[in-house]
Formats: sequence, structure tokens, C-alpha cells
Amino acid sequence: MYFDRSTLEELEDKALAPYGARSRNSKGRAYPDSEPDYRTTFQRDRDRILHTTAFRRLEYKTQVFFNYEGDYFRTRLTHTLEVAQIGRTLARALGANEDLVEAICLAHDLGHSPFGHSGETALARLMKNFGGFDHNKQSLRIVTELEQRYPEFPGLNLCWEVREGIVKHESEYDVSDARDLDPQLRGNLETQIANAADELAYSTHDLDDGLRSGMITPQILDGIALWEILKETYNWRGPMLEDIDRHRMIRHLVGLMVTDMVNATDRRLKESGAKSALELQKLSYNVIGYSEDMHRRNRELKDFLYQKLYRHYRVVRMQIKAENIIKNLFEAYISEPAMLPTQYQKIVTLRGLQRTVCDYIAGMTDRFAIDEHQRLFDPILKP
Repeated sequence: MYFDRSTLEELEDKALAPYGARSRNSKGRAYPDSEPDYRTTFQRDRDRILHTTAFRRLEYKTQVFFNYEGDYFRTRLTHTLEVAQIGRTLARALGANEDLVEAICLAHDLGHSPFGHSGETALARLMKNFGGFDHNKQSLRIVTELEQRYPEFPGLNLCWEVREGIVKHESEYDVSDARDLDPQLRGNLETQIANAADELAYSTHDLDDGLRSGMITPQILDGIALWEILKETYNWRGPMLEDIDRHRMIRHLVGLMVTDMVNATDRRLKESGAKSALELQKLSYNVIGYSEDMHRRNRELKDFLYQKLYRHYRVVRMQIKAENIIKNLFEAYISEPAMLPTQYQKIVTLRGLQRTVCDYIAGMTDRFAIDEHQRLFDPILKP
């Protein structure tokens, strides 16, 4: 049996809750573009994102630990895939559009610079007087302008809903600027799910990587409410935490948080009375989130991670090194634009020198940025 796009849209409509986003109701694309016979609009956008150069580069961009510190730590790519998996789970459970959630999740970190938030901090400082730098805005620029894959239009020509989800991606560290995409409306349920999946993923998986690295030990976790729950669940008394125990404890932690979020969000959705995606976007609050107890416990875990992992001296040392690498590269290219690759030299008059240099550096992987820094500043190394 052949499931054409109209059949898929009918099945989607039947499977979604009233407030789920329907692909057949999309506000469309910026440029005329034929739709495929066997994929919905959101499915096509997800696939377009997967095939971008920016997505492939995430494999060698930092999450917390720099790429060369070990193959078993999360990268920006594996983080993105884990966010997409959690997002799909939440979407299925809550009656949201799974394809739209996945597309937003896969695109949400495309604009990240090398070296994670350290690189973003450095570029934001360097670009302060030239329009600034923000990885959310950069993600949107990538899919609307920088990825050149089609002769008919710039970027990927994604639909309105995916672009809106990218722009309205928020966490406590990232605040969106949605002035061009209905800023008076909050993100739809799919966007809210993507945001929540992002925070849930990095909290649980940064804890996993911290334990694996030895920067966090089970002993200093004593007293953290969620850790105490995990210890009691598996009757773990230590002192050594074997890999198999860490795996099952982190897996259980993800499950606890997802289950709580589904139940708490379901209650808020029922209380809201929202009967459509638009009604949900007009609410004065986000419906996605934890119960009060889990919110408090999650806050405690995140504060712990900030103090004991993100501010660990080994991490801070690498952050300072990363910021210096970004600063040195930026200043070198600005002082002598002829060192830029030819294709970037050609667009300086179009974008401006500072923005061109920023785009070039933001697209680098950790490994390439380090190698480029050595090529430019090591007098012995060949260019």
C-alpha cells in the first residue's frame, strides 16, 4: 500500500492532540518549492537538516569536554541526537507532532561555534559592536542563508514552523529574539518540548560524562536528592562506581525526569483548556515542565553541575584556552583578510569583514580551529 502525502497528513491529524501542529496547516516556505509525494512538510525539513554540512560538523564540536579528550565523551552531535530522541518520546506521549519536534531538535545547535559556550562567549565579545553573535540566530542564518545547496534559493527553505522553533529555542542560558516570527506568541508545544528535551539531556548526560571523567565522584554527590534516589533504587553503597552501574543509574534518571515531565505537562495542558496550537501559544506560561518536586531536585542537580563540573579547574583552563584561540584567529583574519579562504574573501563586500570572519570561525570544528591556530601562529609549521 502506497502512503502518499495526503494519507500521511490524515494519519498525522488522527494521531495528534488538538493542540498538536499539523503539517498540512503549515504557513509555508519563503520561496516556491514543490512538496514531495511521500513525505510531509515537517518530515522533509528534518531530512534537509540532516544532510547539511553544519550538521556533520557537530561531530567535532564541544559539548563540555573538548573533542580530543576522548572518543567516549558527548560531542555536540551526540548531544543533538540524544535531544532528538528525548524530544520524540515526549512528543509521542503528549500528542505533539513528532516530526516537527525532531526537526527543531536536530537544528537547534547548528549555529554553535567551536569549543561550546566558551567559543560563543568569545565571538559575542568580539562582535559586540558589529551585530553580536548568538548561536540561536546563527542556526537560523545557517538554514536561511549560509547553507548553499539549492540553485533556486538560499539556505534550506524550511517551513515557517521549523524556523519559528529554531528562533524560539530557549533555555535558562539562552533567550530567544523572535522579532521576525510572531514575538507576541510563545513557542508552540513542539518548540517547548525541544527546549525541555535539550535541558534534560545536557543535565543528565553531563552528569554521566562528569562521572566518567573522574571530575565528579560519587562521594561529592552525596546529599543531592536525585542521586540519593538513584542510590536507593539500585541499593548502591560504593565506594567504586562501575560502568554498568553508572549506565543504569543515568538511564533511570532520564526515565524519572521524562516520566515526571509527561505527567506534569499533561496536567497543565488539561488545566489550560487549549484546543488548538494557537490557543496554546497565546497562554501566558509554558505548559511543558516538571512537577514542583522534580523542578526543585533538577535545580539542585544543575547548580551542582555548574559548581563541580562546568567550573572545575580543568574545564575552566580549557575554556580560557579556547577563548584565546578564537580571539587570536579573529584578530588575525581582521588584520589581514587575505588569509581567509578565497570563497570567504569574495563575500566580504556583501556581509562585511567582521561578519564574514565570524561566520568562518563559527563554522569551524574544534579540531580545525586548533590546527588553524597552529598554522597561523607556529613559525615552524607549514601553512
